[in-house]
Amino acid sequence: DKVLPELIEPYELRAAKLREFLEDVKPSLCYDIVPLADPFGPSVTDPDLQCLVVSEETHRGGEAVNKKRLENGLPELALYEIQLMKDPEHSQNEEEKISSSSLRQRLLGTLLQPPRRDPALPLRPYVIGLTGGTGSGKTSMAKLLGQLGAFVIDADELGHAVYAPGGPAHEPVVAAFGAEILNKDGTINRKVLGAKVFGNQEQLKRLTDIVWPKIAQMVKEKVREADAQG
Repeated sequence: DKVLPELIEPYELRAAKLREFLEDVKPSLCYDIVPLADPFGPSVTDPDLQCLVVSEETHRGGEAVNKKRLENGLPELALYEIQLMKDPEHSQNEEEKISSSSLRQRLLGTLLQPPRRDPALPLRPYVIGLTGGTGSGKTSMAKLLGQLGAFVIDADELGHAVYAPGGPAHEPVVAAFGAEILNKDGTINRKVLGAKVFGNQEQLKRLTDIVWPKIAQMVKEKVREADAQG
């Protein structure tokens, strides 16, 4: 499967660029650009083909083509292997060769589109949700958006505030899980609470059913605050 298929350029545009390249390289060259609807294309059915250009990594694909041609009663193609150009700009998570996959990864975040109007939603405030695993860049992105003028709401901070004495979830959580989860100063001991719920789906759901709606409410209040500040 191709990486980031939604960023692949339309076939007509890719064919036009290839045609322009071929005309630049050798104007007298005769060629026929065809779309491939399967892994083999016309290579296993065209009796006029004589040679197939492959790379080290596609050599086995060339052998598979020849196997199919023999099954179809056609002569084998000469396999001409070329070296792939190295990409001096490639990063650790990209391929060493010059690759369309790497180029598409570099396009991430550049194909900006105006937000689609939803008649059911007000124009303001415009809310962007940042999600992702640990180390995916949520904090960096939130900081950048904050520098651009966004009002940043940190759900992790709200997650801590919701448990604090006087916080909206403090009393219901203590009532549900007992006074043994409290420290001497009245704060909830997250480790003791965690030991009660992790690994126990029923108890975990009991906790999230209390806490998540409270955090959602706090977020809505923050959104209203942001809206009031313009």
